[in-house]
Amino acid sequence: MEKLQYISQGFTKAEQELNIKKALDNGIKWIQVRWKNAPEKEFIKLCENSKLLCSEYQSVCIINDHVQIAKDIDADGVHLGLKDTSIDIARQILGENKIIGGTANSISDVLQRMNESCDYIGLGPLRFTSTKEQLSPILGFEEYKKIIQGLKEKGLEIPKIFAIGGVVLNDIELLQKIGIYGVAVSGQITNQPSIINEFKIAMQ
Repeated sequence: MEKLQYISQGFTKAEQELNIKKALDNGIKWIQVRWKNAPEKEFIKLCENSKLLCSEYQSVCIINDHVQIAKDIDADGVHLGLKDTSIDIARQILGENKIIGGTANSISDVLQRMNESCDYIGLGPLRFTSTKEQLSPILGFEEYKKIIQGLKEKGLEIPKIFAIGGVVLNDIELLQKIGIYGVAVSGQITNQPSIINEFKIAMQ
């Protein structure tokens, strides 16, 4: 599984598509299509276009929240928040071979996600981020450490956890030391797509 995800950004379909295309041109291999409060028809079109683009670039295309759209366009999977469709229902709709990721904000959420057998966990937010309207409590590096330590103390294998929420390039070294598998980045890649290669090098 890729260690770097790009979470798409943009206020319009055109902005979203431009940012996704720039990220792909700069070597991203995993896109999560996320466009909150979008008009439904435009969002579906964005998802369709993103899937085609990702296929062309041999990149993974994940849809945020919308399980049925992910199925209809044959996306590679879906990412679900804690209040979205359950992992079980998503699995029934999408089948065994699609990627299903789930959001977590605490160790109890992480344990829940592990029990639900999602393929990866997006744990955050690391710090304040303006891309999310209703932000969960900010974790910071210390809380990540505590969560990983807590899992180890329970004798559990550490799942594929992605840090999310205001993540920047300089965070990579510390996150990897803590035991975090990967990162989901939005703002820094949107503003500077050429930084993708530096992320990849840092995460080798």
